[in-house]
Amino acid sequence: MMRFKNRSAMAEFTSLSRLDRIDTAARKTGRSDDDFQSDMLEQVSRTFALTIPQLPPTLRRVVANAYLLCRIVDTIEDEPLIESARKQLFCQQFVGVLNGVNNAGRFARDLGSALSSRTPPAEHELIRNVPRVVDISRSFSAPERCALQQCVTIMASGMAQFQLSHDKHGLKNLHELDRYCYYVAGVVGEMLTTLFCLYSPRIAQQHDRLMRLAVSFGQGLQMTNILKDIWEDYANGACWLPRDIFAADDFELREMARGENSVQFQRGIQRLVGVAHGHLKDALSYTLVIPRREIGIRNFCLWAIGLAVLTLRKINRHLDYSEGNQVKISRTSVKGTIVVSQLAVRHDHVLRLLFCAASLGLPLTKTSSIWSPAEGAGALDRAV
Repeated sequence: MMRFKNRSAMAEFTSLSRLDRIDTAARKTGRSDDDFQSDMLEQVSRTFALTIPQLPPTLRRVVANAYLLCRIVDTIEDEPLIESARKQLFCQQFVGVLNGVNNAGRFARDLGSALSSRTPPAEHELIRNVPRVVDISRSFSAPERCALQQCVTIMASGMAQFQLSHDKHGLKNLHELDRYCYYVAGVVGEMLTTLFCLYSPRIAQQHDRLMRLAVSFGQGLQMTNILKDIWEDYANGACWLPRDIFAADDFELREMARGENSVQFQRGIQRLVGVAHGHLKDALSYTLVIPRREIGIRNFCLWAIGLAVLTLRKINRHLDYSEGNQVKISRTSVKGTIVVSQLAVRHDHVLRLLFCAASLGLPLTKTSSIWSPAEGAGALDRAV
């Protein structure tokens, strides 16, 4: 796990590199930074475009930027026509951009030219705007910048490791899935917790309790996405399912092409639904630690949890699904989640009852029996 050994890296991040300064004036024209980030979120993530605006304004700006930074790394990982070694190089170069060592414009041009038409147009647009995204990052306070850079550094390093070692027929076991989820989502939970604590002294009083749950929160959301998108990932030559879960029912992920019609495969999916459900219970516990008066932060968390639980329900009811759209929740369900969360946001007992009702019938595996933090868990906080 990569982390800062000293403060010099953070100092480098606080200032523009000489090469980047020449583009700064041009990026200041046109839309405001807030409008730019809002527009980009709308293009690259409907979910976060919905949840991030619920945060208090000062927190909203830095979290929106953090998401865009992470999405840049995701774009590198998801491009199917870039070989693993080159993906690792792009990840390293992007960390250098945040450090102020590499030129943002040059990085954007090099990565942009390597992306194929299989990368969505919105992500092509995001990569073209890397200089502006990084420029906005540099406007935050030193602790905020450090949290963002720590997260991206860990994420980029971890994703690169998995790209180089990944077997297209799945991960070795559930522990490897835990590690992968840490790098792509758990570290984001740690970063958000750091930002929440910087924003509110009252939240900071609960720092240790929140950090114990932050990685599990991220894993619950990530596992839900993995389960929803397994067939799209498979079509792109990727599989993030753990082989041991399916081998227990005598199913080999090498045979995944026929998986949707296999009872053994479906039982493996149900087991993973149970694991994800357990992590989402931790996510609810995390949310209830947030003070009741922090309605925006609570809604930010609750909406994500609610949408994930409803997605798991749909997967569990349609285990023979063969594409993500078959288990995608409806707009009515999204609106219902928002309304119910807004009404119950201050009432912990009601929120617990709503979670139980929404997850009724789902298999459940307690996280204490199946999950242990990845090697880097907590690295963000220890390094700051």
